[in-house]
Amino acid sequence: MIGKLTGRIDYRASDHILLDVGGVGYLVYCSDRTMATLPGAGQICALFTDLVVREDLMQLFGFPTLAEKEWHRLLMSVQGVGAKAALAILGTLGPDGVGRAIALGDWNAVKAAKGIGPKIAQRVVLDLKDKAPGVMAMGGTVAQASGDAPAAMPDDAVIEPVVVLAPPSSAQADALSALGNLGYGPSDAAAAVAQAAGEALDADTPALIRAALKLLAPKG
Repeated sequence: MIGKLTGRIDYRASDHILLDVGGVGYLVYCSDRTMATLPGAGQICALFTDLVVREDLMQLFGFPTLAEKEWHRLLMSVQGVGAKAALAILGTLGPDGVGRAIALGDWNAVKAAKGIGPKIAQRVVLDLKDKAPGVMAMGGTVAQASGDAPAAMPDDAVIEPVVVLAPPSSAQADALSALGNLGYGPSDAAAAVAQAAGEALDADTPALIRAALKLLAPKG
């Protein structure tokens, strides 16, 4: 599995780039949102990647953060949502927007993505409402892929190994659910739980809830 690529962009198309990594060119498909943030041809680029294998096709998809990569994989778990459709949803809403739409049951926001009809949008919201909090909690805990990119590309560069972070624990997901039941917004709750979990890696659900509530309490 190719988990991350760092290389020089040979050319940019409307929905993908050709990334030269040590003399080997990789076609990497990206969302419109990600394409808009990438540098021009000849510049260095780093992306987390996911290799999607079908019977007659293999495609690499690139993401600026591990959280966005996990969103893509989660969206593809919904029946009727393929890799390109998942990329379209991320390109339209962004990872935070996808989390908000699912948490709020806002399938109209999901439907705004190109090629996504109302039935698929509703299925995304319904199927992922219990799974989304875990990925939302990842948002504040992972680094940008571009933060690891080198200033220059050596001639003997190779594909860099990457350690993929495990999904958030069930304690984090339970804490997010509890905060949601208390009326806190999904973005604020996810950020607080992520910070609390980062400060106490082995904390259980009650401890995470208490710590997150302290972070969410009005200051002053």
